[in-house]
Amino acid sequence: MKAILNKLINHEILAKEDAKQVLVNIAKGEYNPSQIAAFLTVYMMRSVTIEELEGFRDALLELCLAIDLSEYNPIDLCGTGGDGKDTFNISTLSSFVTAGAGVKVTKHGNYGVSSKCGSSNVMEFLGIKFSNESDFLKKSIDEAGICVLHAPLFHPAMKNVAPIRRELAVKTFFNMLGPMVNPAFPKNQMVGVFNLELARMYGYLYQNTDKNFTVLHALDGYDEISLTGDTKTISNNSEAILKPSDFGVSSIAAKDIVGGEDVAASAQIFLNVLHGKGTDAQNNVVCANAGIAISTVDGITPIQGFERAKESLLSGKGLEALKKLQAISAQ
Repeated sequence: MKAILNKLINHEILAKEDAKQVLVNIAKGEYNPSQIAAFLTVYMMRSVTIEELEGFRDALLELCLAIDLSEYNPIDLCGTGGDGKDTFNISTLSSFVTAGAGVKVTKHGNYGVSSKCGSSNVMEFLGIKFSNESDFLKKSIDEAGICVLHAPLFHPAMKNVAPIRRELAVKTFFNMLGPMVNPAFPKNQMVGVFNLELARMYGYLYQNTDKNFTVLHALDGYDEISLTGDTKTISNNSEAILKPSDFGVSSIAAKDIVGGEDVAASAQIFLNVLHGKGTDAQNNVVCANAGIAISTVDGITPIQGFERAKESLLSGKGLEALKKLQAISAQ
């Protein structure tokens, strides 16, 4: 690690294979916590390159416990986090609304690191069981239309990094990697990222895969469609700017989509929205994100996806997906 750190301190970049090897060595426990923290810190002060990001990604995918759910043709809705906006759990809610609309979802998530309440925090609070057992996950996706893939159960290699990330409590390049390393290797992906540079990197890396994807970045800084302004999208064969009017809605204020102060408050917002008690702003932002996920899989327009998401939410189908997953978890 000393040689790697000296290289980075001298503003040199790592080759893809070197970047991959560092993560493999971290997984093997070859570095101490101070060395790992120093390594992470470098990338808080300079951008990660495409080659480095690709190397990190390849290491995690190679080391993960893979689960084959390809028969369901699922999508993952996942944000990088790290946008500093402290919104409510939009992508997780959107995942249940997407499942309610008949599109299968393999939701990859983790506990919050740079936010108050990550996807796994709210799922755990609501009684969702975390498992890496194939039968449980297939039963979940069969009956509820969604399964939750809690990252630590599928990426045991990262156990040496998790406590350091928690202690640092700021975004690291692992935020960038999360959506790229879903252990189900879904062919469909909707990813929200925290800046335009990363959106371009994701677009480039995904174009070299067989994925059907949409990468999102709200131009005012959110790692999802926020409806507070315009959103840049990059997909397989196009780039576009999405406006709130493209979903047939008006723009909203940042305060309208703020999350809860703690996990319990965040879970309450989650339940309110699924029970049809959300505000118009909350409902619309969830349905806009779910709508793009639906349109990514089914090839329909954003507004058609939005309308299908709205029907799923307001008819209670999204809530039904949650209840089924809770029931399976309790068995």
